[in-house]
Amino acid sequence: MADIKGTLSICRRAGKLIGGADEVKAACRRKEARLVIAASDISGKSLKEIKFICDREKAPLAVAPETADDFGACIGKRWAVVAITDPGFAKAILKKLSSD
Repeated sequence: MADIKGTLSICRRAGKLIGGADEVKAACRRKEARLVIAASDISGKSLKEIKFICDREKAPLAVAPETADDFGACIGKRWAVVAITDPGFAKAILKKLSSD
């Protein structure tokens, strides 16, 4: 299993991470989201909403093997969905997720 928690932590400290469903949707609409990551335990309804926005705004979406609690442990907030606003971090995380 790819471990993206360290990269998410660095991303948060660099100010390139947006968390929470409403904030992530807004980031997608503003075309700031380079990658949207949903936790493995996100609710079906929330995932459906996020997928809709990501499809409409052409933002890549990935579902990580980590849970919202895992996200909380590494970034300090328990979010079920986060958006990466930096293309370099987004590429690094996608590479880790695709290596599974």
